[in-house]
Amino acid sequence: MFKGLYTVASGMIAQQRHQEALSNNIANANTPGYKADQTTFRAFSEMLMNEINTKHPIKYGANIPTKRPIGGLFTGVYAQEFVTDFSEGALRETGMDTDLALVQQEIPDDAGGFFFAVQNEAGEVRLTRNGNFTVDGDGFLVTSEGYYVLGEDGNPTFTNGLDFSVTDEGLLQTADQSTLLDIRYVENVHDLEKEGNGLLNGESNPIPNEATFHVKQGFLERSNVDSLQAMTQMMEAYRAFETNQRVLKAYDESMGKAVNDIGRIG
Repeated sequence: MFKGLYTVASGMIAQQRHQEALSNNIANANTPGYKADQTTFRAFSEMLMNEINTKHPIKYGANIPTKRPIGGLFTGVYAQEFVTDFSEGALRETGMDTDLALVQQEIPDDAGGFFFAVQNEAGEVRLTRNGNFTVDGDGFLVTSEGYYVLGEDGNPTFTNGLDFSVTDEGLLQTADQSTLLDIRYVENVHDLEKEGNGLLNGESNPIPNEATFHVKQGFLERSNVDSLQAMTQMMEAYRAFETNQRVLKAYDESMGKAVNDIGRIG
């Protein structure tokens, strides 16, 4: 019975983590460039149950203890990890010159991807697909959280205002100068780690000759979250949690009877 309690409890914890991931996806359904997280489940190791202390009689009245296999016992499930879906979201035209979208035209491997390079508050380089940029009071191109958008020279991109244009190759041009935006290529996007605020941490690679992209000014990449599907999955997770909860209650009632009724003497 106690093994059943552990199995049910592990199922409830797994569904809770799954629901947390779905809630985060739904909350970011309108965040430009957001990539949805998917939960992967895994079962704990199966245990082989045996009946012990079975006596096998032999000559002279002696008995040999034996074990008779009863069958397997699954010990529950757990949410192993969150896997990010890096597929491209649809484009939305905004008409804002500060909004930029990365469109991946050719990728030699399905696991590769292009990203904008930005500088976080600690001065470290991070990657993002969220091109919802703006210009700060000092004339630098920044993210909506205030992180500097980097140029290919590794310095913050200076625009000196809103009057600028960006070519398909990522060349930002003003009346006085031009700066090539730092567009990074990641060979395996699944090696990236989310850090919040749309930032990703990981190593970038040289852009292969066969990999191409273009930058669209006045557009934003939508989140790739399917809100309807996420809501359906959330309802399924909630029902699975409820089912485990009812089983747990049944176990609790059975244990109560075993303690209060069966164990009563006289």
